Amino acid sequence: SSGGSARTAQAAAAQAAATRSWRATGSALAGLGGFDATMKSFMQARNVPCGQLAVVRKGKLLLARGYTWSSDTGFTTQPTSPFRVASLSKPVTATAVLRLVQDGKLKLTDRVATLLGLSTAADPRLKDVTVLRLLQHLGGWDRDISPDPMFQDAAIAKALGIALPVKQANIMKYVSGRKLDHAPGTKYAYSNYGFMLLGRVIEKVTGQSYASYVQKAVLAPRGIKRMKPGHSLTQASGEVHYFSGYTGTTVFDNTGKKVPFPYGAFNLENMDAHGGWLATAMDLTRFAGIYDGGTSVLTAASIKRAFAKPETGINGDGWYYGCGWMVRPVTGGTGMNTWHNGSLAGTSTLLVRRNDGLAWAALFDQRQEGSAPSYDDIDPALHKAANAVKTWPTGDLTSKYF
Repeated sequence: SSGGSARTAQAAAAQAAATRSWRATGSALAGLGGFDATMKSFMQARNVPCGQLAVVRKGKLLLARGYTWSSDTGFTTQPTSPFRVASLSKPVTATAVLRLVQDGKLKLTDRVATLLGLSTAADPRLKDVTVLRLLQHLGGWDRDISPDPMFQDAAIAKALGIALPVKQANIMKYVSGRKLDHAPGTKYAYSNYGFMLLGRVIEKVTGQSYASYVQKAVLAPRGIKRMKPGHSLTQASGEVHYFSGYTGTTVFDNTGKKVPFPYGAFNLENMDAHGGWLATAMDLTRFAGIYDGGTSVLTAASIKRAFAKPETGINGDGWYYGCGWMVRPVTGGTGMNTWHNGSLAGTSTLLVRRNDGLAWAALFDQRQEGSAPSYDDIDPALHKAANAVKTWPTGDLTSKYF
């Protein structure tokens, strides 16, 4: 029975956990031990081998840590170890788009089918998909209705009569040949595909590759040099290893070979603009500082635009998706909390900007699978750790790492 095999697996995991040791690297200013304790208990409860945390207050880096809970003594997570960040790539892409709009190279009202030469024959409503609607997940694709095309490589290759691996252009041809799930602008439905299209818009408008434009216009002005596109089958120097209990069929050739899910069962290269970046936690908090204003990347007007309410308004849970950010207006105040999370097999990530000048990013090399406890718990746990700090330290670790 499946129960029996699950029990065996749990016993094996418990045995492996017995040989694990806890290691923390990097720096933290005085009085922030609660963050270390939070990461430790979270990772140990879920047997997460590698984690990373950065905490910023009012633009100052207060904590940059790597955490390891592993029996592998050959690898210890550093605060500078690259992680796949999954959908934390979306605010990065949105920032690049907003910069192009700010520079007059693009309009939020521009129609994506026109920009990219997509056929609207299968569904004329595709003409109503604007840059803004892509940024706000209002393009009309709904992965709860039609499977997410970014994970449908074999079906796309078969439909188009081509060999694996599929390219972004193949995915666009396939999706444009099908009907939308909703009329554009009518319903929020989270769309990886929509953000992949934004990457192609950036390339079309700039004549540069997506990654090089982002590095030049968004990251370089902040002194962020470690962020780069990740790869499915090869690791960057110092990159963590990704863990999943699942295997899948490779999407890189037609052999039908079974592979560990994080290493070839999805195409990370095709996911560049919606889920493909490698970064450290402190790179992400440094990036998030763009939205505090006062940088050369975005003006106050562009930042306001990013956090403005979409045409669909605030949802029943009291938040909405702006341009690449989830936004929660703070009760009784004028402020807002903005955040994004990310998830891929072997990856779980969170980036939070709080209305009191605090920001943090937490990265893990494993995500919730099977009966393991939820990984969403890290969000309230980090708020709790922050709220427990009585006196915030005054130093700044930025110059150590940037």
